[in-house]
Amino acid sequence: MSGTTVSSTHPPLPPTTEDDRVSWLRLLRSRRVGIATFYRLMAEHGSAASSLQALPEIAREAGVENYTPCPEDAALAEMRLGQKAGAQLIFFGQDSYPQRLTDLPDPPPFLWVRGSVASLAQDSIALVGARNASSLGTRMARRLAENLGQRGYRIVSGLARGVDTAAHLGSLETGSIAVMGGGIDVIYPAENAKLAGDILEHGALIAEQAVGTIPQARHFPMRNRLIAALSRAVVVVEAAARSGSLITARNALDQGRDVLVVPGHPMDNRAGGCNMLIRDGATLIRNADDVIEALSPVHAPARQPELPNFSGQAPRAAKPDRRTLRETADLHSQILGRLSPSPIAEDQLIRDLCTPSQRITPALTELELDGKIKRHSGGLLTLCN
Repeated sequence: MSGTTVSSTHPPLPPTTEDDRVSWLRLLRSRRVGIATFYRLMAEHGSAASSLQALPEIAREAGVENYTPCPEDAALAEMRLGQKAGAQLIFFGQDSYPQRLTDLPDPPPFLWVRGSVASLAQDSIALVGARNASSLGTRMARRLAENLGQRGYRIVSGLARGVDTAAHLGSLETGSIAVMGGGIDVIYPAENAKLAGDILEHGALIAEQAVGTIPQARHFPMRNRLIAALSRAVVVVEAAARSGSLITARNALDQGRDVLVVPGHPMDNRAGGCNMLIRDGATLIRNADDVIEALSPVHAPARQPELPNFSGQAPRAAKPDRRTLRETADLHSQILGRLSPSPIAEDQLIRDLCTPSQRITPALTELELDGKIKRHSGGLLTLCN
């Protein structure tokens, strides 16, 4: 790729003009540009506008012809729809952006928010569990939410049926935060439309998907990582051995959050995941007092999380890496030969290839734009199916 790259070890500054905001939106909504690629392009080119200009050439070098970034009209249309829904965009780096999300290796560059933006900065506890929760499970979730809310905590959940719904209902008066799997204007399930409206009185709805997006299965793991990141701890009430709640719990552990679990009967499949978590070292809790006690050792002043380094493993060179077509093809083959459908960390791949990161990083971007590899949360890479 021709042009000058910008060496930076710092995350991008938030947009300050309407044109900048539209460019950020266009860049992230462009085909084959995920969060990791967004930050890499910003680090290399210095701005969203410059990154958009560079994308077609990057795509051509990756073998993708006639690549067109997200049109400006599409971004403007999304902004109008968001405003019509009563939502606002908050951008990474702004004071209103939730500080806890900066613990993520891939924090959303921006979020759509309805309701109280200030509530996102307050101490929160996530409460998650089964959609087909038992009557006992929903009662437990609602009571925990009520009691923890009275202790000053906001409750974060995913607006799903079952435990999520009970958690939101129990925290309506003290403040609830619903992280949505689809667009900020798409309430799912539809039966929770009134609940979503009630949440707005003292809390907030947030979404990172484009306005109008109908939630799909692939969106929920992304939503779950936000639920965990926004919270000081994750409480699990009824979760099967294979469930989205366990994904949230794993995200919480990866992010250094506490995982607290309500035990269940060994013969109830809805409690299988909870009991597994307890077996593997999660803290067993019976009520809000247990939650407070489990968190009490952490009452010391919270550290300010360090902002992630989005520029890669090392500062980028001032000039782009010049490679012949043969060298580029060989490097791509080496990378693809090391990857599989099972995730591998990018830094491990770099060590395995014994190649400087400033050569690997652009090649990974090219392969991602070409649809041959996929990036996942936590800096993991897999081959595309």
